[in-house]
Amino acid sequence: MSKLGILILSLMLVSGNLMAQTDGSQFLGIFGQPLEEINPDSFSEVDQNVIKLGKLLYFEKRLSKDNSISCNSCHDTTKFGVDGTKFSKGFKNHLTGRNSPTSFNAFMHVSQFWDGRAKDVEEQAKGPILAGGEMAMPSAEAVVAKLKGIDGYPELFQKAFPNSKNPLTYDNVGKAIGAYERLFVTPSRFDKALAGEKSALTKEEYSGLSKFVSNGCVACHSGNLLGGMMYQKLGSAKAWPNQKDQGRFQLTKKPEDKMMFKVPSLRNIEKTGPYFHDGSADTLIEAIKMMGKHQLGREISDKDAKEIETFLKTLTGELNKDIAKAPEAFPGSN
Repeated sequence: MSKLGILILSLMLVSGNLMAQTDGSQFLGIFGQPLEEINPDSFSEVDQNVIKLGKLLYFEKRLSKDNSISCNSCHDTTKFGVDGTKFSKGFKNHLTGRNSPTSFNAFMHVSQFWDGRAKDVEEQAKGPILAGGEMAMPSAEAVVAKLKGIDGYPELFQKAFPNSKNPLTYDNVGKAIGAYERLFVTPSRFDKALAGEKSALTKEEYSGLSKFVSNGCVACHSGNLLGGMMYQKLGSAKAWPNQKDQGRFQLTKKPEDKMMFKVPSLRNIEKTGPYFHDGSADTLIEAIKMMGKHQLGREISDKDAKEIETFLKTLTGELNKDIAKAPEAFPGSN
């Protein structure tokens, strides 16, 4: 039996004993500290300038080759950080090869992208801008030249990076966008329960939490993000139907990385379908049952899947509306 299988079995045995004793709230301690909303007003003036610049750049369609695509196009701040499609459309309607993961709470992940090829959101932000099938800018130098040619941006970069001799650089584009994304925290009712307010969840939701633990889901979807902190082989119990995308193997070329993907966070999972890197599940119930079959080696009953879904809906939290709202005006616009 694999290490994952042993861990799942242990969790199932422990949770079975605990469920016989209490109502499900006993499992809250597994998930650590509650998420808390970040107040940008608490930052220094310079940091606020970086965030202001980053917000403009996150919504800036002129960062794409044909001025039609922004970060927000695929990671919409009013749609829980996704666009709700199986594969996002890039330059000239090219479809991206993987489902766009949510940008919400992403800065707390162990890495970025499904294969973990970027270490943080600052590095991640620079990838799609230069990707030929996404925003399709030809080079970092072209991005810098374009921004320098837009009245207002050079001054904003100077305010954001006042100690830099050359503030308008491509690295600083990533730093600014990342600073804005680090505000993307979405506390929910689940966090109230984690903070000690037991009544924040209903009896049915606690029952769903118990099923989430007893079925072994928590073996990978752990911590206060319920995921995002490890890589796992997709199809560890039964081979995943779609073997075209081999995950981290395409990055590392190591045989042990075949079908290895970053475990997604389940925060806002109710709102971020279609699911998985290949968008192969349209509904949350379908995704839960597929995980049971391919990851846990068990058939999760319709009843258990529905209860787990009920719990997962408690992870839905709104992003602060002032943070989510698009800028009213952009540099160089009339």
